[in-house]
Amino acid sequence: MKGLYMLLFSALAFTTQAQNKFNLLIGTYTNTCQSNGIYIYEFDASSGEFKFKNSSEGIVSPSYLSVSADNKFIYAVNENGTQSTVSAFGYNAKLGKVNFLNKNDALGADPCHLINDSKNVIVANYSGGNIVVYKKNADGSISTVQQVVQHEGKGPNAGRQEKAHVHMVVFSPDKKFILSNDLGLDKVFIYKYNPNSKNEMLTLKGSVDVKPGSGPRHLTFSKDGKFVYLIQELDATLTTFSYDKNGSLKKIAETSILAKDFKGGTGAAAIKISSDGKFLYVTDRVDANNISVYKILKNGAIELVEQQSTLGKGPRDFAIDPTGNYLLVGHQYTNNIVIFKRDKTTGKLTDTGKKIELCSPVGLVFTKI
Repeated sequence: MKGLYMLLFSALAFTTQAQNKFNLLIGTYTNTCQSNGIYIYEFDASSGEFKFKNSSEGIVSPSYLSVSADNKFIYAVNENGTQSTVSAFGYNAKLGKVNFLNKNDALGADPCHLINDSKNVIVANYSGGNIVVYKKNADGSISTVQQVVQHEGKGPNAGRQEKAHVHMVVFSPDKKFILSNDLGLDKVFIYKYNPNSKNEMLTLKGSVDVKPGSGPRHLTFSKDGKFVYLIQELDATLTTFSYDKNGSLKKIAETSILAKDFKGGTGAAAIKISSDGKFLYVTDRVDANNISVYKILKNGAIELVEQQSTLGKGPRDFAIDPTGNYLLVGHQYTNNIVIFKRDKTTGKLTDTGKKIELCSPVGLVFTKI
């Protein structure tokens, strides 16, 4: 009987250990240092340990990645000026391997973000100032662009807002709408999403203006879908909106992620919420190079918990592992990913001393193995 208990205990321990292991996918820039493109590491969320599994070969600057819901395909933007493309890959999660399927022209310079569902791949072109939509083929590859939505205009910051700069596309929780931030126009656009349409997948519902010159970059929805948190790159403004199921945004609060005594350059980057919906995290680059932690209250308001250095330069993106135990920050300029232990009760971060060293990490995504 004792032997049976030991056997069951060992089996449970093994299962728990296996459940705590995930693949970490990393998109990189390939034009500044030696990089193969997409990297896959196995990450142990019980210990913070990691090991290299595989990488792509010869893929140009796959900076941001989007994984299909069935975990079988990866879609990547290939950020390369006017020669930019969007690529599709088969993905073997167990082996950590990617298999190039195809690529097509982005029809807009410097694609910087993308999302996908069972029907389409939707891409934000930063320098092109537009959104493009590809249909998915049965084998996971992508069609040529089926719809182009061009933004027009400019903002008050002559150096950064000389024209439209689409920076992100995000599904609403019910996938009936797609929200898109335009850094150049100081607007968040709301599009009605028609996934089955042949070439009018996105139809404009409206837009919301934010502070002139603030430069909206990335946003995230609260866990209950009732609030949207938007970080603005150019002046480090953090805006809270209420959101309703009709696709309407209403500004309810605004703050700055800059410390009161801070002097220097700012370039707010990524914004994400812990899977339990209790904490909001935001990175800032240029001279700040820090991450701010906020507690989310039941009414959607936020309270600053702490702000600390990310221990590198250019914290472009970060990811919280699916268990919530660790937060990993990718640094574009110091060529590493710093691993922080995360306190689930307080939201606070502690440096583990562990780092993944690799060329110019930009986008980080966890997947199941």
